[in-house]
Amino acid sequence: MRRIPLPQPLRRFGMIAVLLFSCLGSGAPAAAQPQLYGGTTDVVVVEVPVQVVRDGQPVRGLAADDFEIYEGRKKQKITGFEVMDLAAPVPAGMTVAVVPAAARRHFLLLFDLSFSEPKAILKARAAATTVLDQLHPTDLVAVSTYSASHGPQLILGFTSDRGQVEAALENLGMPELINRSGDPLQLYVTAFRDELSQQGGRQASLGKEKDEKIKAWLEDMEHLNRPGELATRRNEVSAFTDSFADLAKMMSSVSGRKHVVYLSEGFDSSILIGTTDVGEIDRMQKEVTEPINKKINSELRFGDSQAIGDFEKMLEQFRRADCVVQSVDIGGLRAGSDLGFERRGGTDTLLAMARDTGGDLYQNFNDLGEAMRQMLERTGVTYILSFQPEEVRRDGAYHDLRVELKNRSRGTRLAHRSGYYAPKPYSQMAPAERQLQAAGQVMSGGDPGLLPTSVLVAPFPGGDRANVPVVVEVDGRALLSGITPGTSLLAEVYVYALDVMGTVHDFTAQTVGLDLAKLEMALLQGGFRFVGHLDLQPGEYSVRVLVRNGVTGASGLRIVPLTVPAAAVQPALLAPFFPQPLATWPTVREAPRAGKAQAAYPFRMKEEPYVPAPRPVLVPGQETRIALIGWHLEGDLRATARITAADGREVGAGEVRLLERESGETERLAATFRPPSLPPGEYRLAIRLTGAGGSVESPAAPFVIGE
Repeated sequence: MRRIPLPQPLRRFGMIAVLLFSCLGSGAPAAAQPQLYGGTTDVVVVEVPVQVVRDGQPVRGLAADDFEIYEGRKKQKITGFEVMDLAAPVPAGMTVAVVPAAARRHFLLLFDLSFSEPKAILKARAAATTVLDQLHPTDLVAVSTYSASHGPQLILGFTSDRGQVEAALENLGMPELINRSGDPLQLYVTAFRDELSQQGGRQASLGKEKDEKIKAWLEDMEHLNRPGELATRRNEVSAFTDSFADLAKMMSSVSGRKHVVYLSEGFDSSILIGTTDVGEIDRMQKEVTEPINKKINSELRFGDSQAIGDFEKMLEQFRRADCVVQSVDIGGLRAGSDLGFERRGGTDTLLAMARDTGGDLYQNFNDLGEAMRQMLERTGVTYILSFQPEEVRRDGAYHDLRVELKNRSRGTRLAHRSGYYAPKPYSQMAPAERQLQAAGQVMSGGDPGLLPTSVLVAPFPGGDRANVPVVVEVDGRALLSGITPGTSLLAEVYVYALDVMGTVHDFTAQTVGLDLAKLEMALLQGGFRFVGHLDLQPGEYSVRVLVRNGVTGASGLRIVPLTVPAAAVQPALLAPFFPQPLATWPTVREAPRAGKAQAAYPFRMKEEPYVPAPRPVLVPGQETRIALIGWHLEGDLRATARITAADGREVGAGEVRLLERESGETERLAATFRPPSLPPGEYRLAIRLTGAGGSVESPAAPFVIGE
C-alpha cells in the first residue's frame, strides 16, 4: 500500500469547518439573534476519489497535473493530491487503522428480505462470508437488511473488523440472535456465535440450531413478501424506492466511494416497464383491435410513470452520494429443488440499478467470488484530488463535479463522484447520518476536529483481561461555542480500542446532558471530564476517542497508542499521575453497561479518590502532587525524575519527594515533583524507583510548562 501525502496544511479529509472562538459578551449581539458562546465559519475542502481504468486494469503513475476538476463550468485548482495503491506493501510503522476514510473502499452488504426467498438469502449469506477474505485490510464493510415493513436497517456500521462482520452475517439481524452491545455507533456487536465459542462440543449442534432459527424467521416473514395484485406490487415498489432514496442520502455522510453490494432476487420489472409476458401482450393487442369498446390496462402494458420517476430519483440519489450498486441476483444461488415462487423480471431491475450507478450485475454463485476479485482489482488504485471551493453556503446544496484526465488514451475510463453536498447545519442531519459520520471519524482516524481534547489511558496489568481506565478532558469554552447561554448541552463521548488490523476489542460510550444554568461558569473556567474503562487482553492497541457536541456537531478526535502488559510478575510502574480533586471540573463516570462488569475505581490514595489530569500545566520551580502506582516494589524506595522535550532530548531532572506509601497487591505512592526552569512547551516526565529489588522506570507522562 503506497501513499503520497498531501502538502501541509491541507492534510485533512472531508468537509472542514474552522471554528472561531470568541469570549462571552465580547460583542453586542443583534437584537433578534440569541446570544451564543461563539460562532463558526466554513472553509470547505472537498476530496474527490478517482479510479482510472484501462483494459480492466487500474492505471498507475499519474500525478496531480494529469487531472482537471470542474465544479459546474468553473475549473478548480487542485490543492491536495494523494495516491492509495492497495497492491503496494504497507510502509514500515504504518497500520491500516489510520488510513483516512476518503481513501478507503466502503462495502455495504445489503440483504433484501422482501424480494428474496429464505433459502436464497441463507446461501447469499454464506457467499458474502467467502468474499471477506478477498478484501484489502483497509476496506471498510457494513451489513444491513431491507424489508418492506422496516425499510433499510443497519446491523453493523462500516468497520475494518472482519470478526464483527462475520458475526453480523451469521445472524443476519435476527433480533433474538443478536445480543446488542449497546454501541451507539454500531461498530461492536456481541452475537450468538460468542455463545457457541463457550459451549465446547455443542458448537456444531448450536450452529445448526441457529441456522434453523434464522430460516424459520425468514419463512415467517415470507407471506408478507409474496407478489400480490398490481396495486399491492406498485405500493411495494414505491416503499422500496422511497426507502432506498433515504438510504442513499444517509450514505452521503460517509466519506469516500461506497459500493452497495445488493443481494436480492429483484422486484417485478413490469411495474416500471410494463408486462414482459408475450401472451399477455398479445391478448391486450387483440382487445385494442376488436370492435367492442374496451380499454387495456395501460399501467400493466407500459408501466407506471410515477414508479418510473421515483425509481430514477432513487438512482440519482445513489449517484450523488457516490454510491455504486453492485447487484447480486441471489435467485441464481438456488438449486432446482429449492425453487420457490417466480419473481418475474427481477433481473431487469437489478441490472438497471447496477448499470445506472456504474456497477455490475452478478447472476450466480460461481461468478460472485471471481466478479468481486475483478472489481477489487479495478478499484485497487485511488487518486484523491482535493480542492477548496469559494463561498460555499452551509445549506446542504448539491454541487456538480466533473473530472477530466489530460491526454486521455482510448479505452481509459474514469470513475469518480458526480458532485458533493455542501455542509448543512448539524441540526438538520438525520440521526443515521450523524451516526455514520461519527463512526467514520473513529474508523478513519483522520481529521482531529476542532474541540481541544486530552486523553489519558492507564493500562493496569491484569490476567486474561486488564482494566484500562480512560480519562477524557474537553476544553469548556470550545465545547460551549455556538451554544445559547442558559440552555442544555449534550456531550457525546465515544472510546474504542482497535488493534493494528482495525479489529475492535472493546468500547465505552456515553451521552451526557450538561445543564448550563448550573455548570456554565465551571465549563468556562475549565472544561468537562469523562472517566471510563476498557477491558483488554495483553497486546498493542490504538485507542480512538471522539468527543462531539451533540447540539452543534463540533468534535475532537484523539488517537492514543497503547501497550497492555501481561500480569506483573516483576517490578512494574505506571506512568506518573497528576491528581486533581473530583470537584474541580464537571466529571462524569461511565454508566454500567449490560454484560460488562463495572470496574473498581483505580485512582485513589488512602481511599481518597482523585482524577489524573491528562495534560497538566506546571510552573517551573513550583511543587505539584504526583501519584505513583506499581507492583512488586521491595524495600525502601528512592525516586529520581527524567524530563524529555517533545523531540526526545533530555532537558533536566527536577526534584521528586516520596511522601506516603500504601502497600498491598498494588503499591500506591504519594509524592511531589518540582520541575526545573524550563521554557514554555510540551514535555514528558518519567520516574525511576530504586529499592531492594533493583530499579524500575515508568513510562513517560506528558505535561506542559505554561506561558
